Amino acid sequence: MKLYRFLSEEDTSAFCHKVTDAMNKGWELYGSPTQTFCQQTGVMRCGQAVTKEVEGTYTPDTKLGEH
Repeated sequence: MKLYRFLSEEDTSAFCHKVTDAMNKGWELYGSPTQTFCQQTGVMRCGQAVTKEVEGTYTPDTKLGEH
C-alpha cells in the first residue's frame, strides 16, 4: 500500500529535522514544499508531503508515523 503524510512545522531547523527523519525512515518527498505566514501568531510555517510504499492493507486506523 502507499501511505501519505503531510509534515508541517514552524520555519525553523525543526522542520528540516522532521523531513530528514522521515526520509531516513524510507519516506519520499512528494511535490514541492509549502510555506505560509500565520497572522494570528506571527509565525512562518512550512509543509512537505511525503509518501511511502509498505506491506499491508490500508485502514483508517493505520498509524502513519509508525512506518
